[in-house]
Amino acid sequence: MKFKTQVITCFGIIYGIYAIFSVYHWTSMNNYEQDIRNYIKSYRILNLTHSIQEGLNVYSKESRELFANPSSEFKEQFTKKRDHALQNVNKAIDAHQELDGSKESQEIIKQLNTSLKKYSEIDKEMDVLLKEGKKEEVTQLYWDQGREAGDTMIALSNQLQTAQNERTKKELNQSLKNYTQTTKVTKLYIILDYFMGSILLSWILWNVTRRLNKVSSVMEKVNFDGLEKLPRINMTTKDEIGKIAVSFNEMAQALEEHTLHEKELKNATEEQSWLKTKVAEFATMYSGIDDLETLGNLFITKLTPIIGANYGLFYIKRSIEDEDVFQKIAAYAYDQQKIGTDNFRLGEGLVGQCALENRMIVLNQVPNNYIKITSGTGMASPSEVLIIPVEYQGEVLSVIELASFKSFSHLEQLLLKEVIRNLGINIQSIIRHMQVERLLQESQALTEELQSQSEELQSQQEELRIVNEQIETQYENAEKKTRELENVQSILEEKAQQLSLSSQYKSEFLANMSHELRTPLNSLLILAQMLAENGDGNLTAKQVNYADTIFSSGNDLLHLINDILDISKVEAGKMEITMNEVKLSDVKKFVESQFTPVARKKNIQFDIQLASNLPTCIHTDTHRLQQILNNLLSNAFKFTDHGTVSLTIQKVEKGMYSKQGAFPHSDIEFAFSVKDTGIGIPAENHAIIFDAFKQADGTINRKYGGTGLGLSISQEISRLLGGFIEVESIEGTGSTFTLYLPNNKNLNRSVISLSEAEVATGLLEASGAGRITPVVSPVRAEEVRKQLHERKALLEGKKVLVVDDDMRNIFALTTALESYHVEVMFAENGREGITTLQKNPDVDLILMDIMMPEMDGFEAIQFIRQIPKFQSLPIIALTAKAMKYDRNQCIEAGASDYISKPVNLEQLISIMRVWLYR
Repeated sequence: MKFKTQVITCFGIIYGIYAIFSVYHWTSMNNYEQDIRNYIKSYRILNLTHSIQEGLNVYSKESRELFANPSSEFKEQFTKKRDHALQNVNKAIDAHQELDGSKESQEIIKQLNTSLKKYSEIDKEMDVLLKEGKKEEVTQLYWDQGREAGDTMIALSNQLQTAQNERTKKELNQSLKNYTQTTKVTKLYIILDYFMGSILLSWILWNVTRRLNKVSSVMEKVNFDGLEKLPRINMTTKDEIGKIAVSFNEMAQALEEHTLHEKELKNATEEQSWLKTKVAEFATMYSGIDDLETLGNLFITKLTPIIGANYGLFYIKRSIEDEDVFQKIAAYAYDQQKIGTDNFRLGEGLVGQCALENRMIVLNQVPNNYIKITSGTGMASPSEVLIIPVEYQGEVLSVIELASFKSFSHLEQLLLKEVIRNLGINIQSIIRHMQVERLLQESQALTEELQSQSEELQSQQEELRIVNEQIETQYENAEKKTRELENVQSILEEKAQQLSLSSQYKSEFLANMSHELRTPLNSLLILAQMLAENGDGNLTAKQVNYADTIFSSGNDLLHLINDILDISKVEAGKMEITMNEVKLSDVKKFVESQFTPVARKKNIQFDIQLASNLPTCIHTDTHRLQQILNNLLSNAFKFTDHGTVSLTIQKVEKGMYSKQGAFPHSDIEFAFSVKDTGIGIPAENHAIIFDAFKQADGTINRKYGGTGLGLSISQEISRLLGGFIEVESIEGTGSTFTLYLPNNKNLNRSVISLSEAEVATGLLEASGAGRITPVVSPVRAEEVRKQLHERKALLEGKKVLVVDDDMRNIFALTTALESYHVEVMFAENGREGITTLQKNPDVDLILMDIMMPEMDGFEAIQFIRQIPKFQSLPIIALTAKAMKYDRNQCIEAGASDYISKPVNLEQLISIMRVWLYR
């Protein structure tokens, strides 16, 4: 039997016994561990049953204390203890039900929950009766139902505790039984393991020692002095000792092979040393060479014999007649044979192809009609040809062609690659050196020419020296100034950062100030408009005029706020321009509707002329164009007491010139001219009237009002539209303001909301009414009342929820909407609005303010849209901040539409009609 088999058999027996015991022990430990977990679980459940029983006792006791009708102080303590005990009981029951899954316990817990629920309901009923002073009914209820329910709870808790005690005791006894059995088996295993191990180890030692003595006697005769040939052990047995002999023989074979490999490595090291030596020789060869012919001759002469070649050619890249050509400049063993050519273009022949592809070409089978390598004893064709490119940074600068009677060895090809790698760098260096030499020669020629003129310049040398000194002084001063400028620049950069931060604070301040001004203005305009409409017909004409005056003044204040915001946006570069298609007929209608009433009131002739060659539409921003024309015409009517105000729209023909000369923009196509016969502008004020807050009449006793922002805003908007504004004026005669605009056809059209189309007319009328003091007639009042009646019929019976933190706005909107017979509900923040909406799901529409405490309008809208039944509910966002992107933010949050404060009542009613009957 083999030694391995003997050892495996012995240890197999031992490990077999160990495996059987391990399995048994593992199983026993798992069972024991499971018993412990079961016992711990039973202990926890037992504690829970104690907690349930104790809690029920406390609960029952405190309930009886309350039944005795104690004083209010003790009653509060008893109630708190009773409720706390009930909470503890419910927690313990839930935990017990989760831990104990036995059918018996689950059934008892179910009955206990039923009894506890019943007893709690009796307690609540008794509390109600006690509060009502019905003590006799309380006593009767307790003895009829309460006492029985309490006894049932206590009995069920005792039953649950008894069942759990029996289960815990049973599990503990089983665990002790398993532990005793495991201890006995462990002791038996230890005795058997020691006995079997001692017998088997003694038998193995005796058998191995006897057989190794036979092998050692043979190995002592082996001599290891000679590594090239070692003796072998002849043994035919197949046991472990035989394997030792085979291993010894294999070791001897490995030592012999190692000795041979050592010799091969020595030869390889010598080859590498030869390769590095030759590379070093070539590296030191280039010193002192300053032209390509010398380099080529020296390189090909040295390289060809070293690598065992018998013929060599050196081609260099040159430009001949603006074409790159590889020209032969050096050769080895060249004998002027008329075979091949001396010049190759890129891709021409194998040399040109090698340069084109930037890779080595090898010819192993060379035809007999190739070049002959000659000597004094004869001539013959080569057997192998190598064509190698020489590159520098990806550009092939040279090509080398070598021919040999024999094949080039691997070592020779390695040497060739290493040498070629450095050759490109040296060729490029020599080319640059030659360029420097050429430039030096040209410089020397120029120097000689300069020397011929030196006599003429000697007379000026002293003057130049003085000038040079002055220049040096100025240079020092310039450096000083430069340093000062750098300091100033750093200061300016810091100031620019401060200005940028100040601009941001300013924008935020104006946005918040706009909100604070628009919020009270909102309720003022809504209530003034309601009074002006006189829906109930109970106001006199004078009172209606008073209300119109308040409404007009409020609108003027709104326009002032908008002007301040516009100039702020212009300064910050954040004014939004939306290009669309604008009909010139619509522009004419807008101007007529705005200013015809003004012209009639001031008894001024108002003309609008459109040239015949105008297109139907132009591409620009409708709102900004109207804003500019509104400002220009408002100024014209303001400063004109009699005469004429006219608006002329015409095309700008090529070749026309503005007052400043040629048009600053070559794509200008249209001119909008506003001409008046007013007071005119002095010539010295033409340059300042477009500055913010600057007016021609800026004294404290000025005749005409205004902020001086209109022309500044208009000029900046015209530049954003790609145009500009010019003025021609003579004091006392009149003025002409001309707006020049391009036709922006390549820009996208704007997108308008669903309600803008319907409310556009109302907006124009509202904005126009804000600037004109109306005259109310009885007929007109009757028409207004009829229109209001029709609108009220459409909104009558609708339920609207107003969410706003400002009670003034809530009052104004509620008053306005109730006049339309609308049922109005309100909330003061987003959270209250959601609560109100959930309590009143029949709401038809929500008016949602954006800036509110606790929960703002954006959060409230998003929360409402997450409720499935309110996803299509119309929500109109209201905000007084009036900043850029407000509308987009509201729509993205989930609002149906958007309107800015102060709310125009006609616009609001129009939007509500759109969304209520959509």
